[in-house]
Amino acid sequence: MSSIKLIATATFGLEAVVKREVINLGYTDLVTEDGKVTFSADLDAIPKANLWLRSADRVLLKMGEFKALSFEELFEGTKALPWDDWITEDGKFTVTGKSVKSKLFSVPDCQAIVKKAVVERMKQKYKKDWFSETGPEFTIQVSLLKDIATLTIDTSGTGLHKRGYRAQSVEAPLKETLAAALVELSFWNKDRLLLDPFCGSGTIPIEAAMIGRNIAPGLGRSFASEDWPRVGKGLWKQARVEALKSIDQDTRIRIRGSDIDAKAIETARKNAVNCGVDDCIEFCTMPFSQFETAEDHGIIITNPPYGERLGSLKQVHNLYRDMGKKLTYNNTWSVYVLTSEENFETLYGRKAHRKRKLYNGRIRVDYYQYHGQRPPRGE
Repeated sequence: MSSIKLIATATFGLEAVVKREVINLGYTDLVTEDGKVTFSADLDAIPKANLWLRSADRVLLKMGEFKALSFEELFEGTKALPWDDWITEDGKFTVTGKSVKSKLFSVPDCQAIVKKAVVERMKQKYKKDWFSETGPEFTIQVSLLKDIATLTIDTSGTGLHKRGYRAQSVEAPLKETLAAALVELSFWNKDRLLLDPFCGSGTIPIEAAMIGRNIAPGLGRSFASEDWPRVGKGLWKQARVEALKSIDQDTRIRIRGSDIDAKAIETARKNAVNCGVDDCIEFCTMPFSQFETAEDHGIIITNPPYGERLGSLKQVHNLYRDMGKKLTYNNTWSVYVLTSEENFETLYGRKAHRKRKLYNGRIRVDYYQYHGQRPPRGE
């Protein structure tokens, strides 16, 4: 198979997590930059990466990169790329764009130029002046950063956070990709108890269960490139079969999620059933004031209410003080908290061992990591 370049895009702060996931898939020729990990691979990496990447936002096929200081340079550089190797004669393609610190700052104009250049390339290939665009869909992106144009085709379609298991959402849900990253950034493994006392619709417990069961997060959905002849349905079928064979059905997974909202818990149970991990998770309706556990060496990963979500800062601050009282009494537990509250450590009553800056949608948040004692060797 011929080598291609793929870009796994990432939310700010999660580049290292996505890099590790790419390496775990067997791809080591890679470059990590802000918001993306670019790697070399064979054609079968398109289905493999889309099915398995848990924390990436999308998988883009990199068509080319060049300097573009004028519309003419953008047109000629785009036209020179092998679009006809990928886009079919009846392919339906749209162009999206963005421009940062570049001379070509008008995104609509750049999109129009790229569209025109691709059509000209297709005319040369197929010897015709009009295309029906009734076939597979191809979304081209022109990204200009400091006058360097990067041209890609989106292999994913809908963003990778859309796993397909969410029956319905509750207010301010956590993206599935971010929830998976929170689990991967913790010391949790499938042999340890995991708790989420503010689980909402169950995103963190469900993503953890998928990791514990080794379920490819993309198994329950479709992707744009499944209809591309260049990739072929055979590669997609092979990747799905291999993913199904990789599922661990034997290990006992212990995850518990609770929330004060009964409707959210009902939704969480439905989501877990849709995902096929309902046997791994116990959900219950319970206020945090009743939260307790008698076990040692567990993991708490949670996304408690912020001021933006709960409405009252006083309520939020009191909640965080209560969390500090309840969650610090047992130093064998590791606690991981995602919140936008800048004074969380003060309210919680303890400085985190590590704090990582992330984004939950457009909300700037921090991931506070409190490391408990490690279990005795052999446990």
